[in-house]
Amino acid sequence: MEVVLRQKFAEASLDIEVDSAGTENYHIGAPPDSRSIQHAQKRGYDLTALRARQVRKSDFHEFDLILAADDLNISALTRVCPPELRHKIALFLENAPLPDPYYGGAAGFEAVLDFVEKRAEEIVEKLLSE
Repeated sequence: MEVVLRQKFAEASLDIEVDSAGTENYHIGAPPDSRSIQHAQKRGYDLTALRARQVRKSDFHEFDLILAADDLNISALTRVCPPELRHKIALFLENAPLPDPYYGGAAGFEAVLDFVEKRAEEIVEKLLSE
């Protein structure tokens, strides 16, 4: 999500800070899955500089919006988010979870990229119309 959003914002001349983080700590410092890198690269997105980090409590103060892939992540974020900042947490796809591509082969990664690109474009359109 991060690189796609960053690129779509830049293309629209929107100066918006984007970062990504996980709710678990077992991949801290690791690059994205090689399949993610490969499929993103085919569409012009470079994920090679990304490294996993865990969500920090300061993220809820630093960012205006915290987008989650699914309800499991919403729950994990809600547990660590200060109550007065929980309004910042939302599903990336609004009303549906982002599918997990890791067990669906190449088609799964392509489908997730389709969802992420479409949603990123919708976010850009919304921001430009405000």
